[in-house]
Amino acid sequence: MSNENMTEPVVNENTSGLDDFEPAAAENTAPAAASALDFDDDPLSATGVSRKSLVIFFLIDTSGSMKGKKMGELNTVMEELIPEIRRVGEADTEVKVAVLTFSTEVRWMYSTPIAIEDFEWARLRASGVTSMGAAFKELSLRMSRNSYLNSPSLSFAPVIFLMTDGYPSDDYREGLKELQSNSWYKFGLKAALGIGDEANDDVLAEFTGSKDTVVHAYSGTQLAQMIKIIAVTSAQIGSKSMTLSDDSGHELGEEDVFSAKQKLLGQQIQELVSNKVEDNDVPFDTGW
Repeated sequence: MSNENMTEPVVNENTSGLDDFEPAAAENTAPAAASALDFDDDPLSATGVSRKSLVIFFLIDTSGSMKGKKMGELNTVMEELIPEIRRVGEADTEVKVAVLTFSTEVRWMYSTPIAIEDFEWARLRASGVTSMGAAFKELSLRMSRNSYLNSPSLSFAPVIFLMTDGYPSDDYREGLKELQSNSWYKFGLKAALGIGDEANDDVLAEFTGSKDTVVHAYSGTQLAQMIKIIAVTSAQIGSKSMTLSDDSGHELGEEDVFSAKQKLLGQQIQELVSNKVEDNDVPFDTGW
């Protein structure tokens, strides 16, 4: 891989090389993270500052079946998406992006979440099998106040967006069980996109907890539409403060608030998908 135009993204010590990444147009660096605060037992207990942090996690299948048009279209739309996400959120919200890819190995695009203003997409390459369970375990490990969610500010629950075109090649349920014990995952906004004919929407619904937050793309045009719908809608909802009250006017707890956010995400995704313009693009899995 040529390194003439950029500094290679750094990966954590549990991952291997960078064969899945192509050089980006410019060097990408991020400032060192602030000292960690251990709020993992209660991820909503951070207190007392004006600026809030939102991390958007993209989990992307880079297995061999994604090679060709699927990966090419995904790279293109992600490059277009980043400027759109920069416009999302309130002035007091710091939006960051973290990208975890999974094939035979699991790899982070960068060694820490990058502020959206500084984020540059490193084009992905496809090879290997679909180690989705391993990706879930790695996400659970890093989704912690001691790691990727160590912002000293008050944090919104993260947005977690899974994209895949096939059935997991490892024990995804074991990885998902571990992830489901993570408090940030429990409160996070979760959505998933199946790509092509082989993606299993039932598996994706297990990940998100609802079929309403699972959509499917069968062509390049649909892929671009679906990624933008999910990413932008999730970021908009995830970065909004929300208060609920019952019939008596008493304020409800955080679990009710985040359940309402997840439900709202599903409703808005399905509404936007049902109103999308149909395309005449050639499906991914036509065999030619």
